[in-house]
Amino acid sequence: MTARAADRARYDRATAHLEAPLALVDLDAFDANAADLVRRSGGKPVRVASKSVRCRALLERVLAKDGFQGIMSFTLAESLWLARSGFDDILLAYPSADRSGFAELTADPKLAAAVTVMVDDPAQLDLIDAARGDGREVVRICLELDTSLKLFGGRVRVGARRSPLHSPAQLAEVARMVTERPGFRLVGLMAYEGHIAGVGDAVAGRPLRSRAIRLMQAAARRELAERRGAAVRAVRSVAPDLEFVNGGGTGSVQHTAAESAVTEIAAGSGLYVPRLFDNYTSFSGRPAALFALPVVRRPGVGVVTVLGGGYPASGAAGPDRSPVPYLPEGLAYDPQEGAGEVQTPLLGSPADDLLIGDRVWFRHAKAGELCERFASLHLVEGDEVTATVPTYRGEGHTFL
Repeated sequence: MTARAADRARYDRATAHLEAPLALVDLDAFDANAADLVRRSGGKPVRVASKSVRCRALLERVLAKDGFQGIMSFTLAESLWLARSGFDDILLAYPSADRSGFAELTADPKLAAAVTVMVDDPAQLDLIDAARGDGREVVRICLELDTSLKLFGGRVRVGARRSPLHSPAQLAEVARMVTERPGFRLVGLMAYEGHIAGVGDAVAGRPLRSRAIRLMQAAARRELAERRGAAVRAVRSVAPDLEFVNGGGTGSVQHTAAESAVTEIAAGSGLYVPRLFDNYTSFSGRPAALFALPVVRRPGVGVVTVLGGGYPASGAAGPDRSPVPYLPEGLAYDPQEGAGEVQTPLLGSPADDLLIGDRVWFRHAKAGELCERFASLHLVEGDEVTATVPTYRGEGHTFL
């Protein structure tokens, strides 16, 4: 029996008493992945990206481990909810226009002390001040550096379109505006290199493309390390008491941790290891989060149909955004239908061994987005479910 076949048998036994569709997290794999992130971070603390987890119980579990410190959140509403739930170190990774949220933040000392908000434009400071009302708490601010690689005089750009602050001088100018403005305190700097951390460099069946990605990423790492170091020096000249410099992501942990200017690493997807993280040479993890769909039809030889399945991930549309049939091995989508809203045909010889009511296990393309489809996660240890915990959705929250 292969390791994957053994996992399938284990998951089927553990969840035999449950109705599918269902989602699980294999805690042995989850904990092993957490340990690998800490190993790769080389002693620098790992801040957990909550968008890749979206489950309070699992955030608590990983933050209780040595080597992890703080949360990187994705909306202001989520940040405030987490702070009220007892988390006390929350970095909001994206600028917000949530006026009611800022009114709450600036009126509550506990929230203001726990949450740091992201800024890359003075207009965002104006919005916060306009939303204050009677709130007079000082707002903790983090600036974001644009990490994109610009070539040929800026005519070619590689990387996400995030912050407009690309040069150390631009960052220092906004840092000065923050430090001179009452009601704000500059405490951090973030630089997320998604084109390095979030792009696999070993694409199956695409050796030339994979080599091109590796060359691009090597060049991007060199350029960013120099520019990030200069940016940190420029900001510290304005705000010498800067508390943290955050960088990285699951795919670049060890590379970013090697930069002396970086004080902490962000990661989250590496805990669940979704399918998009199969294509990396820098690390390999264990799939920890899966979902099961029941077989409801057998349309013919070599075909079964499961209930539901149309759970695409965000990003540019393409086959790599679909979940992948994982267990049993050897199933594939019908290219004419793909993953459907209410049913999904699957092709392959393993289909002939599946009966009505049997389960097919899938891996989502991205990490936390799976939790937007399920109200709970069944936590598996060995071949039994030891706990069932709510996702954000199960607690009544769909922040995005």
